Amino acid sequence: MKIWVDADACPNLIKTVLFRVAQKKQLELLLVANQAIAVPPSRYINSIRVSGGFDVADDYIVEHIQAGDLIITGDIPLAAKLIARQGVVLSPRGESYSPANIGEKLAMRDFMESLRDNGLASGGAAAMAAKDVQNFANALDRFLAASKI
Repeated sequence: MKIWVDADACPNLIKTVLFRVAQKKQLELLLVANQAIAVPPSRYINSIRVSGGFDVADDYIVEHIQAGDLIITGDIPLAAKLIARQGVVLSPRGESYSPANIGEKLAMRDFMESLRDNGLASGGAAAMAAKDVQNFANALDRFLAASKI
């Protein structure tokens, strides 16, 4: 199993958690972005830089994951594609996306986008808080324990 990160928008606090886990558990961690991502020296941690362009990093991840790989992303349409390829998806806030909930998540995302487009709502997610980092770390621990890693 590999851990993939949609790294363009992944908060640094979450990357730090992932760096520690990859090193401790000796898991391959791959951060994919269209810009250079600094990673600590480790044989388990690699940064993959893809060319710029809309969804290039997303497409790279979708093309290269294998069933059972863990992917960290807050991008709900990407999560849907990954779930269809039997990936396991966690958001940077620790929310698990699954076949059971991804349809609802996509519908809510589209609804909120429609509201924003029509000026009926503004803004996005709240800033990352310590509680969010803890929720992510707990969700990651639960996944690793369930996977017996």
